[in-house]
Amino acid sequence: MALRALYDLPAPAKLNLFLHVVGRRADGYHLLQSVFVLIDWADVLHLERRSDSALARRDLGPALPADDLCLRAARVLQQASGCGLGVDITLDKRVPTGAGMGGGSSDAATTLLGLNRLWGLHWPRQRLLALAAAIGADVPFFVGGSNAVVEGIGERLTPIELNPAWFAVVKPQAELATATIFASPRLQRSPEAVIVTGSLADAFAPRSVPAGWVAQVLAGHGRNDLQAAAEEHCSEVAQAAAWLQARFGNSRMTGSGSAVFARAGTGDQPEAAFVTESLPSGWVGRLCRSLARHPLADWAG
Repeated sequence: MALRALYDLPAPAKLNLFLHVVGRRADGYHLLQSVFVLIDWADVLHLERRSDSALARRDLGPALPADDLCLRAARVLQQASGCGLGVDITLDKRVPTGAGMGGGSSDAATTLLGLNRLWGLHWPRQRLLALAAAIGADVPFFVGGSNAVVEGIGERLTPIELNPAWFAVVKPQAELATATIFASPRLQRSPEAVIVTGSLADAFAPRSVPAGWVAQVLAGHGRNDLQAAAEEHCSEVAQAAAWLQARFGNSRMTGSGSAVFARAGTGDQPEAAFVTESLPSGWVGRLCRSLARHPLADWAG
């Protein structure tokens, strides 16, 4: 019997444990290297099948742009598959926007995975990944289903196993535009990519790079090359980093957005309390656990 609806589909956010700018293509796109880790801060989607071909979205939270990545993902899959069905998408937006946590890309990936089942397509993962790359740079990661080393402009994924971890994540009120950060003269660049294998406990085997940079990678898992530019453009990023540094002894911006995170421990319990009531007005935050796999990872072959 054909499915009529799928409810409560998670779209988890991600953190960049580091983000290195390692080059630039002839077309102007920057070449990156990062490790993406899934976390349990997630949006929630509900998909209801339509017998016509219409695609529609309703927002339970703040209104989003009329043609967001969810609708784009549905449209791309509908056109590529020749499916005559449509969908009503209800989006409960819980991951803050403009944070660099991949919320919109994750929503698109959950839409692809959900419609693959709701429309009875049963496409394998590789076929969905080919569509994902055309929707947005981070969408392939979420469709891939695993924590991963991400390279190129986001299209090259190498699955990686990470030890379970806790992260304190803070999103200040301000948002950042990716184009502004990449155009900044304060944008940093890493001298060369590192090779990442196995667990991050002993993950780095750097190539021939300056000794000081090797030590930094081994001690702190690299850096976010966009952070200096972001802090110059938006003082709240620096404030959020200092707020977490004072409480957890470490902090780092994730992605190209304004969210900042701190490693808060491993195991069953975090190493320190995270009192969100003490955040400045307009800021949001929560204590997050890493995920070993995307909750819908098995929805593609």
